[in-house]
Amino acid sequence: MDIFNVLSLIGGLCLFLFGMNLMGQALERRAGSSLQSLLGRLTSNKIAGFLTGLGVTAVIQSSSATTVMVVGFVNSGLMSLRQSINVIMGANVGTTVTAWILSLGAISADNIFLKLLKPTSFTPVLALIGIIFYMFCKSSKKKDTGVILLGFAVLMFGMDAMSASVEGLRDVPAFQNLFVMFSNPILGVLVGAAVTAIIQSSSASVGILQALTVTGQITIGTAIPIIMGQNIGTCVTAMISSVGTNRNARRAAVVHLFFNIIGTAIWLTVFWIAKAFFLPDTFINASADAASIAVAHSAFNIACTVLLLPMSSLLEKLAYRIVPEKQSDVPESVTVLDERLLNTPAVALERCHIQVNTMAERAIYAMNLALSAMTSYTPELARQVRDVEDETDRYEDMIGTYLIKLSARQLGDSHSAEATKYLKVIGDFERISDHAVNLIESVEELREKSIRLSDAATEELNRLCAAVGEVLQLTSLAFIEDDLAAAGTVEPLEQVIDKLKEWMRTQHILRLQQGGCSVEAGFVLSDLLTNLERTADHCSNIAGCVIDVHERNMNLHESLRLTRTQSNDYRTQYESFAQKYLLRN
Repeated sequence: MDIFNVLSLIGGLCLFLFGMNLMGQALERRAGSSLQSLLGRLTSNKIAGFLTGLGVTAVIQSSSATTVMVVGFVNSGLMSLRQSINVIMGANVGTTVTAWILSLGAISADNIFLKLLKPTSFTPVLALIGIIFYMFCKSSKKKDTGVILLGFAVLMFGMDAMSASVEGLRDVPAFQNLFVMFSNPILGVLVGAAVTAIIQSSSASVGILQALTVTGQITIGTAIPIIMGQNIGTCVTAMISSVGTNRNARRAAVVHLFFNIIGTAIWLTVFWIAKAFFLPDTFINASADAASIAVAHSAFNIACTVLLLPMSSLLEKLAYRIVPEKQSDVPESVTVLDERLLNTPAVALERCHIQVNTMAERAIYAMNLALSAMTSYTPELARQVRDVEDETDRYEDMIGTYLIKLSARQLGDSHSAEATKYLKVIGDFERISDHAVNLIESVEELREKSIRLSDAATEELNRLCAAVGEVLQLTSLAFIEDDLAAAGTVEPLEQVIDKLKEWMRTQHILRLQQGGCSVEAGFVLSDLLTNLERTADHCSNIAGCVIDVHERNMNLHESLRLTRTQSNDYRTQYESFAQKYLLRN
């Protein structure tokens, strides 16, 4: 083996790892909504959790990625520790799918149908289809499909390059002696764990082991302990991911580690005894190939699951022993927007959706409290409004920061539009709560300075407050319930509120000229009108975003202009609201 073979090996390994990473990321994006649906159906049922972990890992081709997601789900309160244990066990079995796909490269036959199953036969076709999808299709889903196909093609070319570069090691004595050392099962486990910990992917390390089988120096007896060690090494990713999480999330990572350590300890002991007393040397010393590696990998993971799935409650107790509760601590809160979930945009957006809805409810609640304070002010009510406004400020910072990080990821069209909608509306909801505080301050000014509005001004103000209360209700239905019909009624009511505000300004000037109102009262009334009218403006923006997302168009001002000028429903609704609020005597 010369320097050129070494370079070829390095290049093949890089292509293999890059292709696996590329394909896995694209599979996650492509299957995002399916992952969300699967996780939404999680129960404490062991089999359901196991099948969920198996299915998700088989789709995204990485048990490490699945386990990191599980740690994030537990940390964010989306999944309980007990649920996570079953999912982790399923992930260990699901990761074996990759080894079976890679083993197809070892097919050797003259039959044309069997040859078609060999990756070198169909990979170029997949690469051609993939590049066409990626370069010429506008749909993000089709582009992701193209990336999946290209990633698989790169992965298989890397696998072939690795196999070709190491084939010359067959007759190198030093290489033969290296694998003689690995005949010690403990050393084999340690080597498998170390290599997998470095590249942080058991699927990739199993693929590398399959590529090395072409040298003929890897025996069944050598391969099995290495495979067991690879399962331990893959736990490093989840352990690193659990740093800084709450106790339950750390327990999930510990369960993953001890599931593999206990499984390896038990089955390695069984293998050692069988090797010493039962298994013939012809089997132990037989050369392994890619298919036998896949069989051993699947058999070991299935055996671990069969052994430990019925004892998942014991693993849970062990996790509590290793990561105990601290009596003196305040109960830990969950990190709802966990950054580990950013790797699964569909789930991350769902968590954002929940938080934005909560923010919307709180902001609208603050404004409704402020409206009620116009007629029945109390210091307690004012304090509640200010507390909720502080709360919405925190929501805006938290959600906005998270969405910016999420937007830096590769998102599909629908996910990108949803993220854009949330980024737009959180500012509007935060401003609604600000206007609620402004209303409270105006009411307090009236009370502190003993300013009294005229009866006419009070009646007009009550009319405007009723209109704003209705536009808030419609906005809540439009956004939280995703009610498109309610969203369509917000803009005509907002326009009526604009007209009502201007009419009230005119009426105030007339009263001022007739001596029916003071200048000082006029300043406060002007502030009240401005805050109420701007609240309606923000409601219009929110409803407009809901409509734009449904119509796949994020040009808000153009949408509103077209609604006002071309919609018959708009004109009908406008007249109805005008009769209700603007033209009433």
